[in-house]
Parts: sequence; C-alpha cells; structure tokens
Amino acid sequence: MPTPLGTLEQLPAEYLNQLRAQAAVPFWPSLRDVLPYGRPINRTVPHLWRYKKLRPLLMQAGALTPIEAAERRVLALANPGLEGRPFATATIYFGLQLILPGETAPSHKHSVGATRLVIEGEGGFTTVGGERCPMNRADVILTPAGRWHQHEHNGEGPMVWLDALDAPLVAGMEASYCTEGKLQVAPNRPDASQSRFRRSGLVSYDALARAAHDYPLLRFPWSEVRAALNDLAGALGRHEPVQLAYVNPETGRECMPILGFSALMLRPGEEMRPVRRSASNGYLVVAGKGETEIDGTTLVWEENDVFAAPTHAAIRHRNASSTAPAFLIQIDDAPVQRKLGFYEEFPTAES
Repeated sequence: MPTPLGTLEQLPAEYLNQLRAQAAVPFWPSLRDVLPYGRPINRTVPHLWRYKKLRPLLMQAGALTPIEAAERRVLALANPGLEGRPFATATIYFGLQLILPGETAPSHKHSVGATRLVIEGEGGFTTVGGERCPMNRADVILTPAGRWHQHEHNGEGPMVWLDALDAPLVAGMEASYCTEGKLQVAPNRPDASQSRFRRSGLVSYDALARAAHDYPLLRFPWSEVRAALNDLAGALGRHEPVQLAYVNPETGRECMPILGFSALMLRPGEEMRPVRRSASNGYLVVAGKGETEIDGTTLVWEENDVFAAPTHAAIRHRNASSTAPAFLIQIDDAPVQRKLGFYEEFPTAES
C-alpha cells in the first residue's frame, strides 16, 4: 500500500501564508492529483450525443444566427465531466457545424488542427490551402494547423459535418489563435483524392525524388473507405477486427500529428473488444445501430450519433443487427501520445 501523504491541514497556517506570498504551494498534499497510482484520474466520462436530438437545435441556430455573425456556426459537444468546457475529451473537441445553401464561411487559419467528418448534405466544399475538396457524406477532410480554409455551399438543403479539433490540447498550451484572410480562389480541377492518390500503394513518381509532403492527401472519400473495409472483411478471419487507419500515403504515418483517425466495420452481429489503450477516443456512427460499453457504462447508438470514451477505458462494441454491418469512424489522441512517449496498450487480462 502507498504511504499516506501529508495534508495541508497538517501544516502551520503561517507557513502556508508565507508560501502564498511567494506564489508557491506545497506539492505533496496534491501529488496524487497529478501522479495517481495505477490509472489516470478521468474527468472525461463516457457520453453519447444523439444527432436526432441535436439536429433541430442546429437548424434553429441557422435561423437565429446568420453566417456573418457566427463565422463558424457550430454547436460544441461538451462532455458532462469536463465542468462546462466545450470539449468531448481532455484532448478532443467535437462540434456540429452547419452551413446553409448559398452561404460561405470566411477564410481563416489557426494554430489548431481540424478535421471534417461529413454527416449530411450535398453541394458543399471546403477549400484548404487552395485545394477545393467536395464534401460528400462520411468523407474525412483534413484542415492542418496553419492552412487557410473556407467552407461554401452551392447545393440545396443544409450541410452538416462533425468538426474534430485538437483545440483542448493547443488551448491548454496557450498556443491557440486564429487569423482572418481573404477568400481563396481555387483552381477548377479535382482534388488529390480524385487524381494523385486513387489506389493504395501508388503515389506520384516524383514523390520518390523529393521529401514527403506533410499533407499530400486532404480528402478521404467514404465511398472508397467503405469499399476497402468490405474487401478487408472478406480477407480476414471472423474474429479479426476490420479497421483501417487514415494515413499520409507518402509516409504511411498518421494523417494528422495530434489526433488519429480510423474507420471501423462491425460485421452483422459482431462484438468487438479492442485492446485497452492509454488514448482517449471519440466515434461518429456512419451507419448501423449498436451499443458500446465503456468502463461498464453502456451507450446505445444509431446513425450519425457521436460518443466519447476517456483514456485507459475498457471498450466493447456490438452491432445490434444480425443482417447488416455497422460502420464507425474513430478519432483518438494516440498520435500525440506516441510522439510524447507515453502511449500504451494493455493486455486483455487487464481490460
């Protein structure tokens, strides 16, 4: 058993006052708040946001606030355990963003990295660093830190997507800021997902003779991701997980430096118990119905719902259908944990 630590109440009041006058505090009474034994203290709680409940409120925001007064018309998903902060986990920000027909969300750039996961609508585009990316359902579109970007909607009906940002981490470092810019004029040509990176294992020949681009591929079309998941499922054993990572096609590494993205298929009736990891996780339900148990809390989900899990959580997914697959997109903070040197995976027996 750990030795009990001294408390503030055991220290003389005059001593504590002298420390406060020097902007200092004794650390040992709060040591276990910073360095707990066994597992981190999770303020993030397992939580699910129901799209059917939030969509009417998002549409109401469109009626209440013009795009000119919002810059980005977004409902942030606030985890109940994080004391009112607009974050889904301690490192992941989720927001539902709405853009209406004929609107343009102005160009800006920021130190926060962002990724768009399209939920509904047609005729929307995101222009990132001069590259115009169509927004189709379940596409994943990267907006790396420091890249100019804007959104526009030339179709009919609302466009909605899930923003996944590393804002909690960047803001916690007091490094978050934004710069406004002029609207970009993008060339009228297909984005790289339609031209330079159409097949896995194939890259433009000039990539062999130069340093790899940090973000050569900005859009990952869901039509191709879903086809790849189906192909992979046919090649794997029944108990092998069907999961594909979104990566930089020139390096094979994570597509973004702080947050990681992957697509997950649950075959009909399948139950999946991923290895317990030190990373926190968020999920967007692309298709299907099911449930996920997170540290004993069961969340029942359906299409377009979003849910979150804290670090070190034991997770179990189950597809509720015996006839149709379910598809999820997973967002996690494993990339930054790997870079900082403390990412861990734990044996199944400990899960």
